Amino acid sequence: MYRPACDRAPVPGITPPWRCTVFAPTLARTLLQAALIAAFLSGYLCLPPAANAATVAPPPAKEKRVPPASASASVDFPTIVERYGPAVVNISATASEQSSSIPAPAAIDADDPILAFVKHVTPKSQASQDGSARAMTGMGSGFIVSPDGLILTTAHVVDQADEVTVRLTDRREFKAKVLAVDAQSDVALIQIDATKLPTVKLGDSSRVRVGESVLAIGSPDSFANTVAAGIVSATSRTLQDGSSFPFFQTDIAANPDNSGGPLFNRAGEVVGIDVQIYADSDRSPSLAFAIPINMAAKVRSQVQAAKATSPGGLGVEVQDVGPGLAVAFGLPRPAGALVNSVAPGTTAAASGLKPGDVIVRIGDKPIDRSTELGEDAAALPPGTKTTLKLIRNRRPMTLTVMVGASAESPKARPVEGGSGSGDRLGLSMHPLTEDERRASDLAVGLMVDGVDGPAASAGIQPGDIVLSLNDTLVETQADVAALEAKAGKQVAVLIQRNHARSFVSVAVR
Repeated sequence: MYRPACDRAPVPGITPPWRCTVFAPTLARTLLQAALIAAFLSGYLCLPPAANAATVAPPPAKEKRVPPASASASVDFPTIVERYGPAVVNISATASEQSSSIPAPAAIDADDPILAFVKHVTPKSQASQDGSARAMTGMGSGFIVSPDGLILTTAHVVDQADEVTVRLTDRREFKAKVLAVDAQSDVALIQIDATKLPTVKLGDSSRVRVGESVLAIGSPDSFANTVAAGIVSATSRTLQDGSSFPFFQTDIAANPDNSGGPLFNRAGEVVGIDVQIYADSDRSPSLAFAIPINMAAKVRSQVQAAKATSPGGLGVEVQDVGPGLAVAFGLPRPAGALVNSVAPGTTAAASGLKPGDVIVRIGDKPIDRSTELGEDAAALPPGTKTTLKLIRNRRPMTLTVMVGASAESPKARPVEGGSGSGDRLGLSMHPLTEDERRASDLAVGLMVDGVDGPAASAGIQPGDIVLSLNDTLVETQADVAALEAKAGKQVAVLIQRNHARSFVSVAVR
């Protein structure tokens, strides 16, 4: 007779005999041999123990795992290289002298390898024969994100450069224009004059996980791509001062001059921009990082928004609607793009769009923040007609505008004489003089002489030019007095300061 060491005896047909330790050696050896022979003959060694039972029960439900974003459409690395390699470019930048625009923060320890990231790669210097000025050259990679020549790269590759040259894998060369450099995120956007270019596909870097396989493609000082693969070692790091270091760290063996190149996931999507760190003078890379592509996408969106607000786009300057301005304009919630100014000679002016209009929808897309207006407008081909739904004087209305076209705008009304004062606002003003009109490029407006109370609290300063109150143009003392008399608790004041316009919410007394 034997006794199992577990707390209950085996159940015939359900619990395999080897799940409990047996104290009778002979019987244990017999049962073990029988089980092994049976498993070998039946091929069940790879099945769970329950498979040897007399009655086969259905396999237990496996725990459902949520795969990463790339797992659903995994592409092998050679296919990614073949498909997107032509969109990776070589970038060389030349500057007249060395200039570092990215200081090392004191929060990073001197021995911390992260310090090398902030310092980046120092450009190669070429001493001139006369010993006066030296030509500084930098080399890196980039990748094309639009068929018309927009290229993302790292800021330290092109920052302070006098000339930037882009080389494609098909051996074509172009001079590039630097559109934006964001030193904080180390992202730069440049453009070349070309069309029908190959592009990469951008992914979502917020879904990158530690341990995920990634592929780096670069285009060092040649026309051929270099490729390296690895995994994501870390997705963030906390510095000594408690601030976040949001870049990915990878274990990829870096190739020289690959900074600025794309980092792909297994789905063939770019999730980061490669950054090389050289800790030694011989440029041996010691660490590899990647800038999350979501950070780079914000820089690109800002440039597109600027294009949309240029005379070649919508031709308007806009700002967000805060809670105070929402009350002043009678909006149900702080949302939309508040128009500060309309550029002359654009269809936005010809269509009747005015400062003080709050655009809440372009086409079929709602506008929650002002940047969305520029992004949506930039996505439309030049010459496209679209509708703008807006709020004017607390009433909804719709305008039709053609994106990217130009037209003559109506002339502004001449200014009348008189002086103005804003008792409830705390403003002392006078109509613009002839010299002030020429200096400000304005035909109408009231120059602020002094501020106190509500206006001072709202940030209005002497020298600002008041253009409107609650979406109504002001030119004389009578205009100001009439608007103050019927104003509520919040007044939206449109001012111009240093040729830039913005609305200020003033809580009147």
